[in-house]
Amino acid sequence: MRLVSPPQLRLLGQFRLELGTGTVELCRNGQRLLAFMALRGRVSRTVLAGTLWPEVTEEHARGSLRTTLWKLPHGEPPLIGCCGDSLLVTPALHVDVHALQQTALDVVEDCGPSFRTRPPLKLLTGEDLLPGWDEDWVLLERERLRQLRLNALDMLAEALIRQGRTALGMEAAWAGVRAEPLRESAHRGIVSAHLAEGNVSEAVRHYNAFCRLLSKELGVAPSPRFARMLPERLAVRASLCGGDLPRGDGLRGWFR
Repeated sequence: MRLVSPPQLRLLGQFRLELGTGTVELCRNGQRLLAFMALRGRVSRTVLAGTLWPEVTEEHARGSLRTTLWKLPHGEPPLIGCCGDSLLVTPALHVDVHALQQTALDVVEDCGPSFRTRPPLKLLTGEDLLPGWDEDWVLLERERLRQLRLNALDMLAEALIRQGRTALGMEAAWAGVRAEPLRESAHRGIVSAHLAEGNVSEAVRHYNAFCRLLSKELGVAPSPRFARMLPERLAVRASLCGGDLPRGDGLRGWFR
């Protein structure tokens, strides 16, 4: 007897729905409906129709919702089920955002023992939620996931450095810097890794570069907490933002 794989929905990167052994093409409204439902889980018909079709009357929006639901692939179990006036996604649907969210939360809550041997760097450094989609509900969820990812990367970097796995800790910290070049906590992770390896000159050099970047972009200095990470006599020199800094494309390009 041939086993059928559960339905898979990809929202990180390009939208993709896989049923059985193939990819299913959906119309734009079908993609929007399934993506919204996958992110929210259970939604009333009124909220769903008003969110996806905000510029038409309620009657028209509900009609569009019924049409879009009818066009979704039919199977057992159905992708979208009914519970009174609410709609909900079948638990059988595997959504990549859910895996990312749970992994990031496990890192933040420090309840993933497997991370001690297999840090989830690949998942935490993947693609953004539905890039190119500019609807308000997508932008909100995209930023929420971005912040969750960044916090998880910060904590993962700290944990790996404490374990003596400084190379992996630095990779996690650099992933945070690439995602947000002005994020101080990610830069602190890189400096912490350098110091753990005894590379004081590299730590000071990175601090200097970040000092220049903040001054150029925001007109501010790093926090006192960051400066206190360096040996006292070096912190005084570093606060002057000296050192060998990159030229040409600028520091923002260097940190990327």
